[in-house]
This record gives sequence, structure tokens and C-alpha cells, in this order.
Amino acid sequence: MFESAELGHKISKTVWKKEVPELRGALLDAQLDLLQSKKFPVIILVAGVDCAGKGETVNLLNEWMDPRHIETHALRDLTDEELERPQMYRYWRVLPPKGKIGIFIGTWYSAPLLENVYGTIKNAELDQRLERIVHFERMLCNEGALVLKFWLHLSRDEQKKRLKSLEKDPKTRWRVTDTDWQHYKLYDKFRKVSERMLRTTSTAESPWTIVEGSDPNYRYLTIGKALLAALRQRLDAAEPPQHDEPIPPIMSTIDNLLILKTLDMSKQLKKSDYEDELEKYQGRLNLLTRHAGFRKLSVVTVFEGNDAAGKGGSIRRVTQALDARLYRIIPVAAPTDEELAQPYMWRFWRNIPRKGRFTIFDRSWYGRVLVERVEGLCGRGDWMRAYGEINDFEEQLVRNHTVVVKFWLSISQEEQLRRFKEREKIGFKRFKITDEDWRNREKWGEYEVAVCDMIDRTSTDIAPWTLVEANDKYYARIKILKTLCERIEAALGKI
Repeated sequence: MFESAELGHKISKTVWKKEVPELRGALLDAQLDLLQSKKFPVIILVAGVDCAGKGETVNLLNEWMDPRHIETHALRDLTDEELERPQMYRYWRVLPPKGKIGIFIGTWYSAPLLENVYGTIKNAELDQRLERIVHFERMLCNEGALVLKFWLHLSRDEQKKRLKSLEKDPKTRWRVTDTDWQHYKLYDKFRKVSERMLRTTSTAESPWTIVEGSDPNYRYLTIGKALLAALRQRLDAAEPPQHDEPIPPIMSTIDNLLILKTLDMSKQLKKSDYEDELEKYQGRLNLLTRHAGFRKLSVVTVFEGNDAAGKGGSIRRVTQALDARLYRIIPVAAPTDEELAQPYMWRFWRNIPRKGRFTIFDRSWYGRVLVERVEGLCGRGDWMRAYGEINDFEEQLVRNHTVVVKFWLSISQEEQLRRFKEREKIGFKRFKITDEDWRNREKWGEYEVAVCDMIDRTSTDIAPWTLVEANDKYYARIKILKTLCERIEAALGKI
């Protein structure tokens, strides 16, 4: 894969002086158009061989364009905050919004590459991590991001020459470290693993561009022109016509037997039994959070359900058992302008809890396959893709020892109507009922189908859905507390 990047590409000073002013002006114009249109974000990865000019290239891009609208990230050692969360957390939290450019020197490829070269992970684990990266980049592209990946290459002889040249000059000697020479000794292994990585992750939507790094003028012009061409192609393209993607439909069960219809909505609990059980399970939950092993876990709970199904009351019974310093409640509503400028899952990634903490989502990332699907707030392709993105997100949480507990609170149409009318009559409950609640009720059947599809496609072994018969609030609250305790106990048993 590197043959063409070892041919000795060079650009003369004459060509350089002639082409750079025009290129800089065109790049600034494109950046301004991007900023004003806010159509998409640009994500640039600059990776490659040590001493191939990655830092100089990034510095020059900032010089050629307006650095106020470029976010540059040279991510190296993990911080304590990042160590407590999934590997991709550090990248999600710094993704550029629409209209801006994000440049990454320390990329999501760095760790798996180094770990495989040094034998920390084997090829099978490398391939798994690269596959997850491909899913991540595909998601970014599906959300509209322009992802450009540049690999700066040097031959073995060129890398040695570059290292010695930098080491010889007192002004640049500091840039050469023992690690650089150690990597040079492992050049052949780095080359082999890098080729495997590039081959696996160079996809149609985000291909790698391999650039010979020995001549700075060639390197800078190649990357600058590639960036300009990609920006102008995207900015100048006509808006595509809105139509449904050519994807197969979801088939509904032909006998109309849906999982929600199999729930026994008559289940209930006497108030006296409820009070005893509430004390029991709240105490049990509190003790679990004090367990020494709990410091190695985090907990994410998701509360979804029919309108007026009792999500708020159930959440309060959970938090009554917790130290207020240990949890956060995230109420999820319509996305803000800041959130709309980012990929859909961004606002959830940024709220992942650290170890020993709870995050409670009052509605969640499932809005895309429920409200947005039924109300037509996103395209069919968007909510169809969301199933895979959600499962991938939850898998990354579980891999990081996060206990993911998902509740769907289900009530009957008759019970919902009774609660709606009660809320309208009682002053301190009136804020809970809105015109939107009544509109959603008119689409009961559509929501029911969407919920069943959601359960079928996202109730996994590592993050299953717990369906809660919530016509009786007492019964629902105890089932939720009991389930939460059991899931945490199971996780503690695996530590």
C-alpha cells in the first residue's frame, strides 16, 4: 500500500510559491462558506509514521485557514476522567459541530496500532477494535460529517534520515525521543500493522489518503488540495431530493400478537405490602452502592414508557435510596441547537457517568426509534440505522463495566385516559398534561408497533429491556427497584 509513497515525490520552490497563495485564498473562502452554511462538520485525521511531519502539517493548516474555527486535538495519555469511561468517550466529547473543522493528531487509531505492535493485544482484538472504528466513522458520515483521513508515510531510510537530521540541529533536538528510536527499530512491524489497519478501515465513505512525507512542500500541497477539493465538492453539491432510502421494510407479525399485548396489566400490590417492599429494596440498593466493588462499576438506567405511565414517580423512588452525590438525572426533551449541530448520540455520550456513579435518563436515545420515527421527525433510514448505533453504544458501555438497565413502563389505554383526566382536575398535577400527550394518544397503535420493534432489535443479552406492568404504580415501582438491585448484584459478582 505504500509503494507510491516511497517514490521521492517533490515540489519545487517555484511551484510552491506560485500555487500556495491561490490555495490559501481558496481554503479560506471554503472555510467561510462552511461556517456560514453550517451544513456539516469536517473531521480531519492526521496520522502516520513518526517524524513524517504530522505536527508541522497541522500547524500549517491552522496558519492557512482561520484557526478560530478550527479545533485541534493532540490527544495522548488518557486523563483520569477518560479512564473511567469507554475508549471512544474522549473523541465524542470533542467532535466539532456543524460549520467547524476538527483536526485530530492523536486519533482513535493510535492506541490499537501501538498495542498490537507491542503485543498488548493480538490480531483478533485489533480487528475487533478496527471494526468498531469503522462503525463509528460510518455513523459520523451518515450524520453528515465529512471525514478526511491522511496517513503520512516515510520509508525506513527516510525516517532514519529525518531522525538524525532533527537530532543534529540543537533547535530541533528536543523533538527526538527514545520512544522515536524504539519505534524506528520496530519499523517493519509498524509497517505491517499499519497496512493491515489502513486496508481494513479505508472505506467508501471515509477512505485513507496516503501521502509521502519526506518533502514538506509536496506534503502540504497534497493535503491542502485534497482538503479544498473535498470541501468544495460537498459545499457546491445540490441538495439531494428528500425520499425514503431503498431499504427493506420492517415486517410486522402477521397474527398481530405483539409482546406488549402479552403483559398482565392486572398485576398489583397492596399498599401495606408495597411499603414493606419499598423499604426492603431501597435499603438493598443503598447498601449495594456502598459495596467496595461498586467503585469499579457505573450504572445507566433508562426510563421509557407510555405517557403518564409513572416514570417520574419511579425515578423518585430510586433516587430516595441513593446518596445525592452519586447520581444525575438527565431529562431528555427536544434537542437544543447545540445538540442538533452534533451527531444524534453526542448528547448521550457526554452524560456517561464515571465509576461509582449513576446516570438516570428520563427518556433517552430511544427517542429516535420512537417519537422521531412515529412523528416523522427523521428519515426512515435514520431510525433504521439507529438500532445498530444504539446497540453499539450500549455494548461499549457494558465493556467499560457499566450496568445498563432499561425499563419500559406500560399501561393500558383505559388507565392512561383515567390518569390524563385526573391530571387535568388536580392543580399540582396539571403541568404534567399537555396537548402533545393527547396527540400522542391518538397514535397509540403506531407507538405500540414502534415499541415492539425497539424491544425486538435492542433487547440484548448485555442490555435487556425490562417490561414493567405499570397500571398499578406500587407494583411497578417495586419491580423496578428489585430489577435494579438484581442487575447490580450480578455485575458485582463478575468483578
